[in-house]
Amino acid sequence: MTEDWLGLSKKVFIVTGGSSGIGAAIIDKLLSLNAIVYNADLKDNGKKEKDLFFVQTDVTSETAVASLVDKVVSDQGKIDGLVNNAGINLPRLLVDAKKPHSKFEFTAENFNKMFSVNVKSVFLLSQAVARQLVKQKDGVIVNMSSEAGLEGSQGQSIYSATKGAINGLTRSWAKELGEFNVRVVGVAPGIMEATGLRTLAYEEALAYTRHKTVAQIRAGYSSTTTTPLGRSGHLYEVADLVAYYLSKRASYITGVTTNVAGGKSRG
Repeated sequence: MTEDWLGLSKKVFIVTGGSSGIGAAIIDKLLSLNAIVYNADLKDNGKKEKDLFFVQTDVTSETAVASLVDKVVSDQGKIDGLVNNAGINLPRLLVDAKKPHSKFEFTAENFNKMFSVNVKSVFLLSQAVARQLVKQKDGVIVNMSSEAGLEGSQGQSIYSATKGAINGLTRSWAKELGEFNVRVVGVAPGIMEATGLRTLAYEEALAYTRHKTVAQIRAGYSSTTTTPLGRSGHLYEVADLVAYYLSKRASYITGVTTNVAGGKSRG
């Protein structure tokens, strides 16, 4: 079976945060299927392809988001799908019992920043794009969630909360937009191979919140007792599912969030 079975050739998609990590993998996958892709990110990764367009976008700005969507519709006359991928994660504790008010304890500033990037942006992009999809009576919104949003995560409570909010938006918007033939689905990755977001600062913070060393955190990437498949996920494995959900092959799937986490669970 050839890859064009998904029928995404010349379909028009917006991917937020597409310059690195999972977003970049999604863009690569869509381009391999001959789709037209707009990468909405603050920084351009320099990738050049005939059907790839970078639009510098602050996804937390209503004005910037409106400008992005207007440009895509002006350029292409339509939008077939949106992938809300942009996000940040700042590992912190609710209370640092060892050292109250340390740099590893959440602040209101941390809270506001994470909800702005992880949730507000999804609202702004989805609303702006959905106005076009409703007119077309066709289209898909894919919201990138996280396994942490379904299970919770030690040291990542606010991040988990933002992704839990995304899951609620996915279910609710699917109910609202279904009558217009617009689908809304979620994809929730678990422990993935290294991306640009996995910095030393991130690992040090996560290690502190879990009372571990950075070496122990890194060892958990490749093998963990809570992941039956015993390995980290590949970025292309997430991208494959996103491409499927954006296609007509998934035309009767909406309102669900699917884990891509190797079977990871609490027990």
